Amino acid sequence: MTFTDDHLTTLVDPGLGNSAYLVDLGDGRGLAVDASRDLRALYRAARSRGLRVAFAADTHLHADFLSGALQLASDEGATVLASAAGNRDFAHTPLRDGDELDLGGLTLRALATPGHTDEHLSYLLRDGSRELGVFTGGSLLVGSAARTDLLGAHRTEELARAQYRSLRRLTALPDSTAVWPTHGAGSFCSAPPGAERTTTIGAQKQHNALLAAADEDAFVAALLGSLGSRPAYFDRLGEINRRGPALLDGPPRPAPLSVGTVRTLLGQGAWLVDVRPVADFAAGHVPGAVSLPLREQFATWLGWLLPWDVPLVFVLGPGQDADDVGRQAAKIGYDRVAGHLAGGMDAWVEGRGPVRTVELVTAGEIGDRPVLDVRQQPEYAAGHLPGAAHTELGSPSLHTVPVTGASVVMCGHGERAMTAASLLGRGDAPGPAVLTGGPHDWSRATGRPLEEGA
Repeated sequence: MTFTDDHLTTLVDPGLGNSAYLVDLGDGRGLAVDASRDLRALYRAARSRGLRVAFAADTHLHADFLSGALQLASDEGATVLASAAGNRDFAHTPLRDGDELDLGGLTLRALATPGHTDEHLSYLLRDGSRELGVFTGGSLLVGSAARTDLLGAHRTEELARAQYRSLRRLTALPDSTAVWPTHGAGSFCSAPPGAERTTTIGAQKQHNALLAAADEDAFVAALLGSLGSRPAYFDRLGEINRRGPALLDGPPRPAPLSVGTVRTLLGQGAWLVDVRPVADFAAGHVPGAVSLPLREQFATWLGWLLPWDVPLVFVLGPGQDADDVGRQAAKIGYDRVAGHLAGGMDAWVEGRGPVRTVELVTAGEIGDRPVLDVRQQPEYAAGHLPGAAHTELGSPSLHTVPVTGASVVMCGHGERAMTAASLLGRGDAPGPAVLTGGPHDWSRATGRPLEEGA
């Protein structure tokens, strides 16, 4: 076959900041690379092309989502391709450095590129002797390279040095070779901001600052200096992906639950997660509920903040899809979804359940109230309210911050701030207020400049 750009479909998950890929092999078969357990977009793309997914390749043991490769093997009869060094516990074709697979006109060559993980492979797609592109997973990214601290602090520098050598190997490919990474902008696996999801070897040689490092030591210092915090659930998923995620016999569909059943579950230790917009949660919510607005980043914050080993009950608003909530939870391994409150808050109120509210304040109403900023460290350093305290939303220290009903929690727009306020207000004392907006709204409202720095 003659491979063109049209044979490759990039499937972006903007919430996790990742890309999966579907390659049309030209004979009714498809190759999926780094597909997640939420296979909706992949199946739509495959069906629109009349493809059966015959191969499902994983570049590494993913930490930020559950792989969909095993599900594709069950649903489509796909052959799973993965690193032999990953020691996976399920049927797959184990690949080692230099192994090649004939895809029927195209060839897939495995390249060992450790760094992000020990067993990381990149996959070079070739048409005869021509290098078409390379699926780099968590190795070479657009403008960066993926983090190397997933296996613990004691391995971080060692893996960073391995990442340096892997990137040098990749950049020995022809400049015209396309680069198809898995992690991209928005991923907590350390991709920088930016809209581009794919690139070329030549472009990265020119524009990737890490590749311009003078030597290995300079590369390691730059990479490790860029590592920020990461979600807590990253520590669990690699091993689940090694064993093989549980197969789903259909879309995860959270069941509707009566008010009485929800009360019983809460009494047994279940967590209540309210996915409605900020304003709706502020106007009235079940005491103890955690606000986690349903948006692109929903799965990341669910995995970062909520326990994975207790039942979860969701509160939805009008027009919100319980199935979408279930799929987003499932793709990061949250399978203990008990259901959702049938009828939402209206049913809770009709059942005479207690209701709490959260005060919303505008930028001009903060005055001299104490402020807690829960954005990520780089956001805070780039500009914050003078005197504002800072603790990242995902930090365990959030629960030790002294706040009162007079305090105001803020982030960039209000969603993370409301999540923090709901966590801080789960006790009997009045919780803090939430700013509807961000630091620049305050600067415009007051005419005062923001402070920069840690």
